[in-house]
This record gives sequence, C-alpha cells and structure tokens, in this order.
Amino acid sequence: MANVTVIGAQWGDEGKGKIVDWLASRADAVVRFQGGHNAGHTLVIDGAVYKLSLLPSGIVRGTLSIIGNGVVLDPWALREEVEKLRSQGVTIDAENFAIADNCPLILSIHRELDGLREAAAGAGKIGTTGRGIGPAYEDKVGRRAIRVCDLAHLDGLGPQFDRLCAHHDALRAGFGQPRVDRDALLEELRAIAPFVLQFAQPVWNRLNAVKKAGARILFEGAQGVLLDVDHGTYPFVTSSNTVSGTAASGSGLGPSATGFVLGIVKAYTTRVGSGPFPTELDDETGQRLGERGHEFGTVTGRKRRCGWFDAVLVRQSCAISGVTGIALTKLDVLDGFETIRICTGYRLNGNVVDFLPSHAAEQDQVEPIYEEMEGWQESTEGARRWADLPAQAIKYIQRVQELIETPVALVSTSPEREDTILVKDPFSD
Repeated sequence: MANVTVIGAQWGDEGKGKIVDWLASRADAVVRFQGGHNAGHTLVIDGAVYKLSLLPSGIVRGTLSIIGNGVVLDPWALREEVEKLRSQGVTIDAENFAIADNCPLILSIHRELDGLREAAAGAGKIGTTGRGIGPAYEDKVGRRAIRVCDLAHLDGLGPQFDRLCAHHDALRAGFGQPRVDRDALLEELRAIAPFVLQFAQPVWNRLNAVKKAGARILFEGAQGVLLDVDHGTYPFVTSSNTVSGTAASGSGLGPSATGFVLGIVKAYTTRVGSGPFPTELDDETGQRLGERGHEFGTVTGRKRRCGWFDAVLVRQSCAISGVTGIALTKLDVLDGFETIRICTGYRLNGNVVDFLPSHAAEQDQVEPIYEEMEGWQESTEGARRWADLPAQAIKYIQRVQELIETPVALVSTSPEREDTILVKDPFSD
C-alpha cells in the first residue's frame, strides 16, 4: 500500500484536520514533519471537538503519532495540549506517541524575541503567531539550538548554552531588554525535561521499521505551500519549508517514502495575517464567505481574509509540491451564490501572467482575471456521492481541476469525517 503526504496548497487553514483524521483512521503511523504549534487543526469526531496545534492528528484515534525532527517543539505547549486531550479521554503514552530526539526546542527566549520583533516592526509586521517559531528555526540553522536529546544532558550544555545565550543577549540589548537569565532558563528546562524525555527516541529508526513492515505512513504538513519560506509570498511566510519534499528530511525517511501527495484546497481562498492576496474581497461577498465558513484561526482566533478561488496560485502550489491529487474542502460554503468567480490569470503592468511573481512589490500589483460561473441554490452540505451534488457544483469542481491541472481525489462537504466524496483513494497503489 502507498504512503500519503498531506499538505495545504494555499495559505493554510484549508481544512487539513478533517482530511488527515479521515486518512489517519486507515494509516498505521502519522508523522508531523515541519512547523510548530502555530499550526491549528480542528477535528470533529462523533460530535466531539478536538483542537490540535502540535500533536499529529492520528493521536485522537490511537494511531502511532510522531513528531519528526523537522518540527520545532515547544515542550510547555506540548504538555498543555497533552493534558487537554487526556482530559477528553484520549490515551497518549510512549506506545502511541514519539518525539524525535534531534528535534529543536522552542524556549521562552524565542517567544520573547518573536514578540519584541513584531512590536518594533510597525507597518512592517509579518503577522506571526508570536509563538517563537521563527527564532527557534534561526537558532537551529545557526547551530546553537537546544534539542530534545540535550534535555538528558543539561549539566553538560556548557559552550552550546553559552553560544545560544550570547546570541540572544545581543539581540535583546538592541530592544533595550536585560540579558538572558541563564539560571532561570536552565531551571525551566530541568522542570520540563522528564515530561519530554519519556517520549523521546530516534524516530527515523522507528519509522524505518514501520516502513519495512509494509505499514502505511501518513505525513502531515502544517500551514500551506504559499507560506513556504522559499516558495511562498516572502517575507510574509512561515520559517520552514511546507512543500511535500520536506516530509523526507523532516521525518528521517527518504523521498521515496512520501508516496501519494494530497494537496488540501479550499473551494475559495483565505489568508490570516499580512501579505499579498490577489482575490481578496473587502465587501459583502467576502464577509459572507467568512461568516459561512466560520473563518477564524484555530490557533490565533484572528479573522481570516476571504476571496474567490485563485486557480493561478493553486496550480503553482501543485506544481511546486508535486501534488498527485487534491482534496477540495468547504464546497458547501459556496451554496446559494448566484454567481461564482474563479481567478484564471493576472494582469501585471499591462501583461497577462499565469503565475505569482516572486517579488513582493509585483505581488501587490497583480490584478486578478476572473471567469464567472453560474452558482447553485441547492445544499451540498453532507453530500457523500456525486449524485448528491447539484449539477452546477459538479461543473465547478470539474472546472477547478482543469484550471489547476491536478485531479480531484476527495471532496469534503462538512466538518464531519464521513461527509466526504471519495474519487481516488490516496492509500491505493
């Protein structure tokens, strides 16, 4: 059987949680391979609502769930999330949950630095979640990070700890802040170490054993391709690579293990925070999309910006990430619109272009070219077969897959797990 890699093909918030939960029930292991607790997934299972930010979605169903080395881990946020889920009856122990021992940690100094930078940026704010994700990745690349395995050797941190604190002391001085309280930081780490270390192990080894046994692995991405640090709308991006190729490096398995790449795509477009958004609607239509889609961030609670479906961006994401098929979500939000628009291209300086330029100034200047389609008045909510969909909704889906040059594998018609139309099973060979 094939493995499956799930990524968001827009700016995140595409409804990955429901799709990953649907797939996790059929997988033998679920792996988070990048990002941190800035990612939010909401699962609705038998009427119960579970909100995840860091734990892989499979944990709710008892599936082996792994945090890979490509993730930056806030151990205090993890403990809080574990305690919350346990209070809801979810079993989380060393049998069904593992953390890569080479996973870098998010510390209190990272959260503080994140907040200081955003507060000082003024109009140049990137719109981060303020959770220390970016600074933690910077320390990882700068070779001064404290990793999970270091928690078992805190008395021997020595030069590594000094190098980390010296770097942050210089940054904090620029913001008029005192030096890092080294003793307090070490005490924080000593207090949290036993909780984290009970789950720590070389997960690349465990995953390779799972792979050799012929089991099915589900790789779970966070955010979306348009927030990728290389391929997204830079600088308004996250601090990690969100494309499917990261599943290999962020888990310890080679690229041959990533399997079917499923891109999650919302039937319209949303974005949280700052940055370009060619099809954004600052009118009643945009407000209607937001209200019907309940567009508020799982992690931040911030209202999402809304607009029509942008086929240019999704086609670009699918190409960059090698998407095999898409899962189209929130189709029911479009119910009742008399006319629906799809962006098929851009005008830039008098020319028609079929991609989003890399430079931020040009991204701000592009004007969407729309194609109009007749909408549908019937409800698509809860549909589980093609026959349950209005003819115009089917035409919309068909036009979407034509424009993005990628077939539709799944259609989601509500937050409920079973309200899904299966076109192509990602787990089949």
